[in-house]
Amino acid sequence: MTFLQTIIIAIVQGVTELFPVSSVAHSVLTPYVFHWSLNSQFLKQNFLPYVVMLHLGTAVALLIFFRDEWIRIIRSIFDSGKQESLRLLLLIIAGTIPAAVIGFTLEKPLTRLFSNVISAAVFLIVNGLLLYFGEKIRSRGTKRINDLSYGQAIVVGLFQSMALVPGFSRSGASMTAGFWVGLKHEESARFSMLLATPIIAGAGILEIPKLIKHGGHGLFLTALSGGIFAGIFAFIAVYILMHWFKKKEINAMKPFAYYCWMLGGLVLLSHFI
Repeated sequence: MTFLQTIIIAIVQGVTELFPVSSVAHSVLTPYVFHWSLNSQFLKQNFLPYVVMLHLGTAVALLIFFRDEWIRIIRSIFDSGKQESLRLLLLIIAGTIPAAVIGFTLEKPLTRLFSNVISAAVFLIVNGLLLYFGEKIRSRGTKRINDLSYGQAIVVGLFQSMALVPGFSRSGASMTAGFWVGLKHEESARFSMLLATPIIAGAGILEIPKLIKHGGHGLFLTALSGGIFAGIFAFIAVYILMHWFKKKEINAMKPFAYYCWMLGGLVLLSHFI
């Protein structure tokens, strides 16, 4: 990956990681759209760790945006009087477990999908269906995050793990599950972002050593610079998204569903014509 290619894919990743349109699918489709001739060994061995490095920039952006929330959560570990923040921490842990277990178990077979443009486009269209109908079949929610049971948090976490397949959006799947368990739109978006932070950070801890080992320090430094750009644009994206869901309690997912259908359809059309 050249520096220019890294900046382009970092900007795309930073925006699409938090919008419910699958950043991983966009990471797969961006080289295809721009006709980049990437080394097949890089795609098979280094592309996943490389993309995860960009995701770390997103995790930092989320930590900064929700810094007050995370400070309260950390303090609750040492202060028995902060029961609400401690319960939020336990809900986040419960929601994180499914994606961590599934990701660790299915890492190798899922890695093969990271160079498959067709599967990314198809699952992107399916992701659009999930966003569109997932919101429609659930009436307006009334719950806050702390009203959830631990079982409901695990359900949201299970949906989050769908993002391990390129084409499904982590934020889109977890927010849709949040609607189903009765969360308000803004609360569902907030829980989705809080859940994303530890899972992205954890993936980075596992994948960065692989990037250094197989790709060398040159590729690591290129990915690090991409992570900075991804973080900047992710911060802008989460600001926009949280304001969007604060204003929209119905039909908030429609524009994103339309976008997924359009992009996935155009990629499939261009591939087969």
